Amino acid sequence: MAEKKQSTYNGYTPARKKANEKYNAKFHEVKVRMSPERHEMVKKHAQDQGESTSAFINRAIDEAIERDNQ
Repeated sequence: MAEKKQSTYNGYTPARKKANEKYNAKFHEVKVRMSPERHEMVKKHAQDQGESTSAFINRAIDEAIERDNQ
């Protein structure tokens, strides 16, 4: 029987917390309210396009701004 490998995961460390805060400081967070049904529709469409929900929303915003500026 094979031996179980010991996990090296030490949990959420202060270094990880600092790295996350540094990364998140580069962005602004915007809340968008939508019904659960609409959220599922957006999430599914983003997955079908091979992107995250955030990436899809950002792409949709970029396309709308470009279209509005023409």
